[in-house]
Amino acid sequence: MTDSPDIHSLYVNDGLSDDEIARQAARYEPLTQDLRDLILLGIQTRADDADVTEARGHLAAAREILARDKESGPFGTRFNDSGSFRTWGNAAIGLRNAVAPPLDLQVDPDGRVWADFHLHAGYEGPAGYTHGGVSALVLDQVLGDTARHAGAPGMTGTLTVRYRRPTPLGDLRAEARLDRVEGAKAFVTGFISCAGEVCVEAEGVFIAPRWMREARAAAVSEPSS
Repeated sequence: MTDSPDIHSLYVNDGLSDDEIARQAARYEPLTQDLRDLILLGIQTRADDADVTEARGHLAAAREILARDKESGPFGTRFNDSGSFRTWGNAAIGLRNAVAPPLDLQVDPDGRVWADFHLHAGYEGPAGYTHGGVSALVLDQVLGDTARHAGAPGMTGTLTVRYRRPTPLGDLRAEARLDRVEGAKAFVTGFISCAGEVCVEAEGVFIAPRWMREARAAAVSEPSS
């Protein structure tokens, strides 16, 4: 078993300007979409032996180029002095993660968090339908972000998922609302729907870890200048 990473080392103020962050987003987001397209093509291609061999040669060259300068570990959470937070490695919303659908989360004034998103054939479980674990991934992210936007961020304590009907691949919607906060715990409910019909429901409990509670308490106790 490997040691858990030092959580504080993965929350980094990298001091980048907003302009530089925008430049990096413009640089890497198209690459992520290219990789996302390749995931789908890897499933759908009917290429013959010669074409697969040729394609693999190009991919090997691409791997060599991209590996010239790379991180040694997770992307983590990065931010700057203006409060721009980036979780670009996140498996559900990461700008640089081709596994992510991705989710473009929206927040309404009443606290509802939602996302319209598309799941291609790379997320298949039962034939023609979304894998149940992918549905859980999406709901975990949306419910967790709902707690964060409500001012009660935390890590997933429990996630209870109810599969009401098979979730088709294609265009879907996820929604969530904060139910209540009890001490360090935020209780959130949500669902995934297709064409107005609920496919999957979830209830999540998100718990603020001790280091987060201590940081919050320290910020409140600091005298104002």
